[in-house]
Amino acid sequence: MISDSLWVIGPSRSGKTARLVERFCSWVQSDMSQNRLGHTKSRGRKNDDRTSKHLYLHHTKPTVLALGANDENRRELTNKIVAETQGKYPVRCKTPLGFFQDEVVLFWPLLVQSLKLKAQFPVRLRPETEQELATKLWRSQLDEETLRRAGQNEYRLVRRILDLMQLAAYSGIKSEEISHILAKALAQDSSVLEEDNRRTKMFQDNASSLGPEFLVSLLLDWRHWCLERGLLTYGLITELYHQHLLPNTNYQQQLVKRYQAVLADDVHDYPAVARHLFEFLLQNGAVGAFSYNPEGTVRLGLGADPNYMEGLSVHCQQEILNGSSLCLADSLVTSVLELVNEPTVAISLPEAVQSIQTTSRAQLLRQTAEVIVNAIKDGQVQPNEVAVIAPGLDAIARYTLVEILTKQGIPVESLNDQRPLIHSPTIRGLLTVMALVYPGLGRLVNRNAVAEMLVVLSRGDRTDEGDPAARSASFSHIDPVRAGLIADYCFVPHPEKPNLLPVTAFERWDRLGYGATTAYGEILQWIEEQRSQQEMRLIPSPISLLDRAIQRFLWNGSNLPYEQLSALRELLETAQHYWEIETRLKQIPAEPSSLKGSAGGDSLHVSITEFIQLLRRGTITANPYPVQPIGPASNAVTLATIFQYRSSRRFHPWHFWLDAGSQLWSQGGAATLFGAPFFLQYRLGEPWTAEDEKLEQEQRLQRILADLLSRVSEKIYLCHSDLAVNGQEQLGPLLPLVNACVSSVSMAQELV
Repeated sequence: MISDSLWVIGPSRSGKTARLVERFCSWVQSDMSQNRLGHTKSRGRKNDDRTSKHLYLHHTKPTVLALGANDENRRELTNKIVAETQGKYPVRCKTPLGFFQDEVVLFWPLLVQSLKLKAQFPVRLRPETEQELATKLWRSQLDEETLRRAGQNEYRLVRRILDLMQLAAYSGIKSEEISHILAKALAQDSSVLEEDNRRTKMFQDNASSLGPEFLVSLLLDWRHWCLERGLLTYGLITELYHQHLLPNTNYQQQLVKRYQAVLADDVHDYPAVARHLFEFLLQNGAVGAFSYNPEGTVRLGLGADPNYMEGLSVHCQQEILNGSSLCLADSLVTSVLELVNEPTVAISLPEAVQSIQTTSRAQLLRQTAEVIVNAIKDGQVQPNEVAVIAPGLDAIARYTLVEILTKQGIPVESLNDQRPLIHSPTIRGLLTVMALVYPGLGRLVNRNAVAEMLVVLSRGDRTDEGDPAARSASFSHIDPVRAGLIADYCFVPHPEKPNLLPVTAFERWDRLGYGATTAYGEILQWIEEQRSQQEMRLIPSPISLLDRAIQRFLWNGSNLPYEQLSALRELLETAQHYWEIETRLKQIPAEPSSLKGSAGGDSLHVSITEFIQLLRRGTITANPYPVQPIGPASNAVTLATIFQYRSSRRFHPWHFWLDAGSQLWSQGGAATLFGAPFFLQYRLGEPWTAEDEKLEQEQRLQRILADLLSRVSEKIYLCHSDLAVNGQEQLGPLLPLVNACVSSVSMAQELV
């Protein structure tokens, strides 16, 4: 009997997602005409489309589970399903981890009963909060001597230990079994890589305190501590779902009743435990449709297991789609890969591939920006048709490109710009406000912070009626010079109650001007009002104070820039999450000594101090719930790392591959967690050798090139500087492409 489920294989932009949506429409016996669906049919599809499986959906409950690899892909999949079905059919669209989290929360009573947990509503920990609390829980065991033997600082060591738990959960392995896998994978052998690839040194036998058993004991203590308080991390959520919820008979009965079908897009980026969920649904009468791209894996090293997920195809009809004719992959991928693998081969690249080559990186950044500006001004391309992609974007490169382009009136969209919140002057100003209003925070305030706060809080809107651009521009009534004078003469430091004096405390206050004096008076009056209300306990929480300050001084009925709005929303989300955890920890009467004075402390000023210091350490980044830019901001040049661009599944006519000569093109970098190869199902617990590392780098580079070439249609600029930021010569794996491009340009000039 031929299965009704579908397994779609194809490269990037071959129509896999559209094929899944089309299959769904056929399942639900849609009365939409075939003409309407004709534009979604992909080339390479079989003529006889077996659709013997029919679903009868009702509006009373969701009966189809749709999954996307990440949140952005999930939203796109949802939009396509709604557009094709006109929103007539209930579909629950999530990411795999989002689905696990919702199920664990929804069926928490089952887990409470089976695991004998305390009956309390679970709260999810953000990764940064997880890091902070785990560090304090383990601090007594991770002393200076242990850190010295591990060769790691405290932050990195704690993060790596937590990553092991997450990787094991994604792979379907119990935390107790991690020690066996590590002992097998890290057994002493001459072929095992040493610290050169930063994978094994922290577990070497001469550091007995960091043996696998010790690490597992830390993780088990952490798991017990979290479950006792109802706190959930991504790793713990996945482990609870796979190890305890999915095998539960009562849950299985409910799962079968709730879902008749499952759509899963880009399953090559799913963790191994997702296959167990899919197989259970398929074996119990559900029908499925899955898309798979062997070259599109982005999250390999972050928990994805594409080889294991591919085994799901045996339950489905298989359908192969061809690549899109609009991309450069068909004409370039073979020659590009051949050049990279065999640099001595004489292959010329077409005119679609050009180069920008300089000696220094500073010159490269300027010339790249100039080429983009000239192309846009000449009408060759629109800003939203250009993407600048780099293996790694440092602050200098990001700032330079954004500064040059924005000065020319060209907006720039930085994908997932993960700069710490504390880098924003607005956020620093708001934290200073908290330190001035609440007592006991005087050591967190200094003269420079007060001056910056005055500049931030005195911003207003110009009222030039004749110039709309000037009318919408933001400026400060108190400029940095006047703010410095006020801070010098009117700020009184104090460890408990730092104070701001009236402007008359400055003998020459008349030099400040009417605008600055008035603005300072309003700020001073507002702070005094908030202090008075705080003393009378009329401010519910520090979150309320932040919201008041934003409403009074920053929002003020105006439209904030997208970057500033994003940072403010993340600050409020972070503060809300922090005090939610702080409230939960206060409910536990007996806290470990290592956690005294943390978010669960008795004093409010201690909690605020911890919150401000957490932000100042740069732990939390500005990634709030996404809001898509609209208007002119939507027509922007895209600036992204390779990982960010591939994860977003975007497509642009023009690509600028920055730092084409960098070694980072073949390296995983931050996109590879420590110990990730040990938890892949096809090589579970096997040592990671130098040959494995070399082969993985070659395969990673091939996947990146094939995927990027499938996401560009007109032109590629290879942007290369002979010297990197540190002054070293760049001899990366893409250098043969740059040389071939340069030689082809030179030959063309000679012919002319």
